[in-house]
Amino acid sequence: MPSDALVIGGGLVGLSCALNLQLHGIRTTLIDPATTRRGASWGNAGHLATEQAEPLASRKTLRSFPRRLFSRGGALSLPARDLDAWLPFALRFIRSSAPDRFAAGTSALRSLLRGAIPAWRQLAGTASAGHLIVEEGHFAVWETPAAAEAGRAAWRGTDTGTASFRDATAEEIAALSARMSRPIAGAIRFLGTGQVLDLGELADCLIKHLVLLGGSQRTALVQSLVVDGSTAAVRLDSGERVRAEIVVVAAGVASGTLLRPLGYRVPLIAERGYHIQSANADWPAGLPPIVFEERSMIVTPFRSGLRAASFVEFARADSPPDPQKWARLRSHVAELGLPFREPCSEWFGARPTLPDYLPALGRSRLAPNLLYAFGHQHLGLTLSAITGQLIAALARSEQTDIDITPFDLERFR
Repeated sequence: MPSDALVIGGGLVGLSCALNLQLHGIRTTLIDPATTRRGASWGNAGHLATEQAEPLASRKTLRSFPRRLFSRGGALSLPARDLDAWLPFALRFIRSSAPDRFAAGTSALRSLLRGAIPAWRQLAGTASAGHLIVEEGHFAVWETPAAAEAGRAAWRGTDTGTASFRDATAEEIAALSARMSRPIAGAIRFLGTGQVLDLGELADCLIKHLVLLGGSQRTALVQSLVVDGSTAAVRLDSGERVRAEIVVVAAGVASGTLLRPLGYRVPLIAERGYHIQSANADWPAGLPPIVFEERSMIVTPFRSGLRAASFVEFARADSPPDPQKWARLRSHVAELGLPFREPCSEWFGARPTLPDYLPALGRSRLAPNLLYAFGHQHLGLTLSAITGQLIAALARSEQTDIDITPFDLERFR
C-alpha cells in the first residue's frame, strides 16, 4: 500500500481520483494552478449521460458530418485558424471509426458507464453530497414530425447501455410545452440517466471531505514530469521537485503536454463547448434536462439558473472564443420561447478528447508509480467517480472490476 499520492488536475476527474485515494488511506495532495473554476468540469450540462455508450468515432458520425457543420446550422465547428490542430486529429478519428474499432470501443465504454451512476451515489454519499445527484432521466424533443420519426428510429438503433427510453406522456409534453412557445412534435424520456444539481457545490463537498480525511489541495502549476530511473516525480514552475509514491495525471487537455516529453504520443484535442446561463429563469422544480435534438442543444436547470449548452469546436485550447456561438445559443432559446432572461453569463471551455472517443486510463510503462486519467470527452462528469475508483485500485495494485486494457495509452504508440 503506497503511503502518499499527488494528483495533477483539479477538475472533477482529478477530485474524484484524489478523494478515492484518500478514502483508502493514501495521503493525497491535489495540485492545480487554477484559482477560479472555468474548466469543462464547471461549464458542462450537468448531465450524467449513461445513454452515450457508443463512441462518437463511428461511420454513423462520419455520414452525418455535412449536416452537423456550424455553417449549416449544426454544432460542429472546424475553425480555419486551427486547421493544423484539428486536421491530424480528424484523420485519426476516421481511422478510429472503422467498424471493428467502433464495436470494441462500444464494449469498453459500456463497461465503464455501467458503474458510473452507482459510483457517483457512493462517492457523493460519502462526501455528504448525495442530495446533489438526481436520477430523474432527461427528455429528447423534436420540433417537426419528420425529425421526431427519424430521431426515434435513430435511438432505437443505438446502444444506450444501462439507459432506456419511452415516449413522453401527455402530461410530460404539457409540462414541457408550458415552458416554450414552439410546439413539440414528439418527445421521449430517458430512464437511467441523471443530473448534478450544482457542480460547484459538488466540488466543494468533495474537497471538504478530502481535507477532513487528511488530504490537501495545493495551488501550483506543474511544469513537467520527471522520471528518475523508474520513478516519476513532479517539477513545479517554481523549480521545486515534489515526490510521492503515486503520481496521477488528470489534467484534462494539459495532460498530453505533460506526458509528451516522456515519449508518449497523446493525440488530444481541445473539443470546445459553449454555454449561456440565466440566473432568473422561471423553471419548475423537478423538470429534468431537455435535449433539443434538431438544434444539438441541451437545456439544464441548475440551482444557480438555467443553462443552454452546445457545440463541438475542434481548436487549440488557448484560441479565442467565437462570439457567434453564444449568439446562436441566444437565437435558439429565443426561437423556442424558453424563459432565459438577460443578463446571461457566457462560458466556453475545452473537453479533452482522444480520436477514438475513449479515455486514457491506466499505468505508465515507464514508471510504475505514474498513473493517468484523462480524455473523457463529453463524459468527464459522468465517468469521474468510476474513474476515481479505478485509479485507487491501480494505486493499490489491485485487480480492477473493469477491464481497462482498451484505455491504455499504449494504443497510440
